[in-house]
Amino acid sequence: MMNDDVVTANPFDTGEDHPVSGAVVAVEMQKGVAEVQAALVMARAYPRDPRRAMDRILQDCMRATLAEEATYQYSRGGTDISGPSIRLAETLAKRWGNMEAGVKELSRRDGVSECLAYAWDYETNYRDVRTFAVRHWRDTKTGGYLLKDERDIYEAIANNGARRKRACILALIDGDVIETAVRQCEIALAAKIEVTDELVAQMLERFGEYGVTKEAIERRIQRHMSALTPAMALSLKKIYNSLRDGMSAPSEWFEMGDTPAASVTQPAASRSRTDTIKARMKSRKARAAENVTDVDRQQAAAPAPTTAEAPTQGDNAGAPVFSFADVMTKIEQAATLDELNDACDLIRHVADSQHRKELTEAGHTRAARFND
Repeated sequence: MMNDDVVTANPFDTGEDHPVSGAVVAVEMQKGVAEVQAALVMARAYPRDPRRAMDRILQDCMRATLAEEATYQYSRGGTDISGPSIRLAETLAKRWGNMEAGVKELSRRDGVSECLAYAWDYETNYRDVRTFAVRHWRDTKTGGYLLKDERDIYEAIANNGARRKRACILALIDGDVIETAVRQCEIALAAKIEVTDELVAQMLERFGEYGVTKEAIERRIQRHMSALTPAMALSLKKIYNSLRDGMSAPSEWFEMGDTPAASVTQPAASRSRTDTIKARMKSRKARAAENVTDVDRQQAAAPAPTTAEAPTQGDNAGAPVFSFADVMTKIEQAATLDELNDACDLIRHVADSQHRKELTEAGHTRAARFND
């Protein structure tokens, strides 16, 4: 007679509290640790030969395709800053050897991805890590929209991670190696550059993607595009690499305030107040340069002003005269960008042209500090 109280045991019950997935995670962790340990052991067993590595780097830098994308350039505080691009940094890491670099997405929540860029030198066991957040959003000329396609999200992460990855790689490689590679790329590019109509047309087309017109480029180089020199072409290539990598904006290089393309590429709502001040100061500087000869000639021909007339004579008739020290004090003591803009408006009332130039440069430097 069968007993109804007997319950058939579950044949798949192993008696373990942890799910099978826990064992899979443990195996993957052990696998990752083993791979890192193997890489460290191999790096110690077969260390890099710096001389051979440098030879391979210089050989790669002689290629014209790499030399064209090897450096970028941007402006900060009135000074042009240049350096190796992400393409050159990846080549350095590959040829230097015993090194790993990359970008990883750690988590994704509420339309934002938390990411990590890193570079690891297995031979010295030194790492450089940068964490950053990427919003799933793309700005357009008519506004912006949320990224939902996986490919668009991946491209946004890759674009934002490229600059961090470059910084990590350059933090691990010796500075003299980087400088030598950059110099070799510049030599190779200078030897290759031949200013032709095709090169000029290609350059205008590339800059046109960022709203930079032919007239804006000619104002920067102070000559017609038909008179472009190889050195100027090399400088423009660096500027284009900077725009492409997102290191700078077109308004930092070209006077675009009066061109229709500038209003399309950089709407008034998105332009920073610092860029507006810089544009105004550049236009004032240009007007002052045009009028300085006539003003100096009139001041030299005019009789010496009396004490009563001195406070009311300047570049503009009837406008008050401000001394160099007064305007410089206002620029240095400006607490906001609005106050700085008001102080810069007084530069045109300073009589001496050299003083106006120095005050304009001081305004540029002060505006860059506010932007930072």
